[in-house]
Order: sequence, then structure tokens, then C-alpha cells
Amino acid sequence: MSVFTYGPLTRTDLVRYQGASGDFNPIHHDEPFARSAGMPAPLSLGMLQAGFLATWATDTFGAAAIRSFRVRFAAQVFPGDTVTCDGRVVRRDEDGFDVEMTCTTQDGTVAVYGWATFSLETP
Repeated sequence: MSVFTYGPLTRTDLVRYQGASGDFNPIHHDEPFARSAGMPAPLSLGMLQAGFLATWATDTFGAAAIRSFRVRFAAQVFPGDTVTCDGRVVRRDEDGFDVEMTCTTQDGTVAVYGWATFSLETP
């Protein structure tokens, strides 16, 4: 299976995602605000990385076959980070299969864990 890699993330990437999602929390774009909250820089939106995982999953197994998708955020991602999404099938039966996924930063830190279920029958 292939992997999905994106980056390095830029502040423009974060602001574009903020605009698309409607999440305008200043911690994702305002340097002084992020620093006052103890961050080294504005941090990426966790849902951006979740979207990268969803892209990997549907590109790999097909968007029409996905039946469920969930994530757990594990670590922060910042501008300059490169993220890589990958996964593996962990269960397969006659109806479908389950996939476990991770979105990791360039140093191997897992930023997001993900799980998806796919059907073998597509509409």
C-alpha cells in the first residue's frame, strides 16, 4: 500500500483549512496568541490531519465503500512539520474489513490514530 505524505505544512495551509472548516480559533493562526498559550507557534487543526487520514483511506480503499471513520488526536502538529498517513487491514470477513491508521510527523510521532470500516459491497 502507498502512503500519503503532505508537507511541510505552512501557516497558509492552516488558514486555508480554518476558512474551509469555519474554525477561526486564533491559536491556529495568531503567533502572539499561540505563544501566550504556551505553544512554540500556531498549531495545526487536528481535523486537518484527520482529513489527511480520510484521504489516504478513501484513496486506498475507495470512498464508496467506507462505512465508518473515527480518530483520536495524540500529538500537536506545527507549521514546518511533514505528516505521513499509513495504515493496515486488521480484520477481514465476508462483509468487509477494518483498517487501523496513523498520521505521523517527520520524527515518527503519532499525531492522529484512526480507524475505518469498509464494506465489500459498494452501492
